[in-house]
Amino acid sequence: MSRNSKGTALITGASSGIGAIYADRLARRGYDLILVARNRERLNQLAARLADETGRAIEVVAADLGNRADVKRIEALLQGDASITMLVNNAGVGATAPLLASDVDKMEEMIALNVNAVTRLTYAAAPGFVARGHGTIVNIASIVGVAPELLNGVYGGSKAFVLALTLSLQKELADKNIRIQAVLPGATATDFWGIAGTPLEHVPSEIVMRAEDMVDAALSGLDHGELITIPSLPEASDWETFEAARQRLMPNLSRSVPAARYRVGA
Repeated sequence: MSRNSKGTALITGASSGIGAIYADRLARRGYDLILVARNRERLNQLAARLADETGRAIEVVAADLGNRADVKRIEALLQGDASITMLVNNAGVGATAPLLASDVDKMEEMIALNVNAVTRLTYAAAPGFVARGHGTIVNIASIVGVAPELLNGVYGGSKAFVLALTLSLQKELADKNIRIQAVLPGATATDFWGIAGTPLEHVPSEIVMRAEDMVDAALSGLDHGELITIPSLPEASDWETFEAARQRLMPNLSRSVPAARYRVGA
């Protein structure tokens, strides 16, 4: 760990786009970094630039988090490095084609990355954070986690999982001094779109946010103690209303008898 460091942030999907911007911003905030992605060359270039500009200690780990053996390597890092104080679960892949027009094998690969890897890395990090009495977990979800109709339903389902995991973790770790945040970006100007099947130039520009602006807003949300950050949402009260409505459902979601409207003769 470098002198005067805030600890080490491990960032997945760090070679480009949102992950690379998180790396830049967190290094400038005083974090050492462990950068994880498949493309070692891009990681090395980013690490060299940030080390030169910020003086932070930066480690590069080439890994494909769709591969179980590579996930286990990163799990071991999270479990064995007590300097790690932040995990940014950013690695993920999307899809824009409807379910019936999609390749089910590709969707299964998406679940492995968006759901399985996030689960295993979170599970690897959280016990150490709890034992040390501090730590931060940032999960990059998506607005499709609450609006799955907008894109491929399996992608939306995978991001709804990330949102649900975050909400559950917050409840479980509320008294452990662990910061939890889910970030729900809307359309963001990265290479996500081309990989997902819709070139960025085909997406209406009025709904596309610069990746730098998205990450800066997400970090501002973290600074303000937000559990859920939706960078484009003008009024925080809209999410609070949504969440309050969800909480009002809770007492009646599990009861000993069916609702009156479902009874015979109702």
